[in-house]
Amino acid sequence: MLKLEFHCHTDASKDSLTRPEDLVREARRKGLDRLVITDHNSVAGARAAQKLAPELVIVGEEIMTTRGEILAAYVQEEIPAGLTPRETIRILKEQGAFISVSHPFDEMRKGGWKEADLLDIIPYVDAIEVFNSRCMDPRFNHRAKAFAEKHNLAGTVGSDAHALFEVGKSVLLLDPFQGPDGMRKVIKEAKYQVKLSPWWVHFFSRYASMKKKKLVS
Repeated sequence: MLKLEFHCHTDASKDSLTRPEDLVREARRKGLDRLVITDHNSVAGARAAQKLAPELVIVGEEIMTTRGEILAAYVQEEIPAGLTPRETIRILKEQGAFISVSHPFDEMRKGGWKEADLLDIIPYVDAIEVFNSRCMDPRFNHRAKAFAEKHNLAGTVGSDAHALFEVGKSVLLLDPFQGPDGMRKVIKEAKYQVKLSPWWVHFFSRYASMKKKKLVS
């Protein structure tokens, strides 16, 4: 089976300092077979990493909509923040992307979802994230998993790694596949290896954000 990290960040995200080349090196060191790089509203880091390791890296994006964050793999063209969920999904579908939803019930993050908004889009997505290593309250992940089971949705899991040591905390184990359609075919049978990160990992993101703001100013 392929070991796949579905949710991680490079320094193309405002809250990460991880260089694409370091992320690729760490993924290989940890035995990952596929790495979906999902920077915030950017594909620049993923494209840079894919040039270094085309067999490993899948270009993704974590996109902030007007209701919550969408998590996509096999993104062809960068999608801006601030569109409605339906419009974001429409553009992703035109690109053939695989569409998941980031940490849907995390009430401590800006990108979490209200259940009514989530119900509005689940007919149009391929999966939702049922475990995110950076959720500070385990109940958020439990609720996401229960929601997926209730609505017969496939699940993705991810480390949401912003720092190198987080990479591979939570991974999907999938049958071999090619491209977004192949991922859709095998996702329902995915197995998970998951582990929560310590609460203090969020300080790495905050430090990265502050450092970048200071450099700009």
